[in-house]
Amino acid sequence: MTARAVQITHRRILAVAGPIVLSNVTVPILGVVDTGVIGQLGEAAPIGAVGIGAVVITTFYWLFGFLRMGTTGLTAQAYGAGRSGEVSAMLTRALMIAGTAGLAVVVLQIPLFWAAFQIAPASAEVEGMARDYLSIRIWGAPFAISIYALTGWLIALERARSVLVLQVAMNGINIALDLWFVLGLGWGIEGVAVATLIAEFGGAALGLWLCRDAFRNPAWRERARVLDRVILTRMAVVNSDIMIRSLLLTAIFTSFMFFGARFSDVELAANQILLQFLNVTAYAMDGFAFGAETFVGQALGARNKAALRRAAIMSSQWGAGISALLALGFLLFGGAAIDLMTTAEDVRVTARVFLIYMVFAPLVGWPSWMLDGIFIGATRTGDMRNMMIVTAVIYIISVLTLMPLFGNHGLWLALLVSFIARGVTLGLRYPALEAST
Repeated sequence: MTARAVQITHRRILAVAGPIVLSNVTVPILGVVDTGVIGQLGEAAPIGAVGIGAVVITTFYWLFGFLRMGTTGLTAQAYGAGRSGEVSAMLTRALMIAGTAGLAVVVLQIPLFWAAFQIAPASAEVEGMARDYLSIRIWGAPFAISIYALTGWLIALERARSVLVLQVAMNGINIALDLWFVLGLGWGIEGVAVATLIAEFGGAALGLWLCRDAFRNPAWRERARVLDRVILTRMAVVNSDIMIRSLLLTAIFTSFMFFGARFSDVELAANQILLQFLNVTAYAMDGFAFGAETFVGQALGARNKAALRRAAIMSSQWGAGISALLALGFLLFGGAAIDLMTTAEDVRVTARVFLIYMVFAPLVGWPSWMLDGIFIGATRTGDMRNMMIVTAVIYIISVLTLMPLFGNHGLWLALLVSFIARGVTLGLRYPALEAST
């Protein structure tokens, strides 16, 4: 047991949460720059091609997002238990999985691209450009997926500032090369793709350097330890549970847009604008959820129930406070934000009608975000998977019941019900989590 692992303080929580929130801010900026530089070409097709291509490749990578969460929980537990050799070996295992997954994506690129364009067809011109973009970006798969493993390991050890440095450096390189390759050299969409490829390679290299402490312990390369069958099996179970949970969560939000498409174009546009408020909420809450992952994992590794409870309560207090501030901000300034995002008066008016749901979303949703972090840190991923299945069923029943009665209001209510269901079901499993400590 490490003494530091059980000394949970507000300062330590903020030291993790603050840099994570700041690093999240850089994510949408890159998308804006990508779109902006391509927009300078004066044609619609390249903009659409980069947009579709980015969504496709990001979806492929996101399928392995479980690696970030699983690595954080398992590494934090090893750190809390004072098992420095296992901390180093965990990074090796995570990088092995990331490299294998990335190579698989590269090898399977032809059927993957085919499937993607069957699901999201585009014009021949846009699809051709998107394929050119993807044929370059795909080679960054091993590096991009490895960054999930590297950031997960850093977060587990409370090195959130390193995560911020990594994110800012990677996006900064990407933006600078975007401007040079597209506006300076005239490379078009290929320039955007090459810029991102170089940034991903650079990000992985920087991430390895930031994790260099792991390679000072010879355990990182001990074959018997790294390939321990019991631990690899546990990693497989944890990661598969998280993947199923994440797929179901994504299905809820994707279906929300599909259900919303049944209404008028104006209501659909209003929903899309309001979903950006949810993105802001998620970016803000992620920092404190990551803090919960770190400190709950360390406390569980140290077998200290009091520290685990303290980590869960203190990180959740911050989550509740941030959610209240977000709700107040949406209430006071949501209308002005809507006006900035669209000039269509009918969309503005409609979005304001449904803005109240964005005020309530952080208030009813913060327990689900925080409990996700708590359960990831404790690697109680089976509970996460099962409660997500229950939540998905409740959401579908809510949609089928409320939409016919209240239209788009019913759809928003169903989404809020899913937030509440996820929080309640995980909350009911929390006592068992503590009991396992």
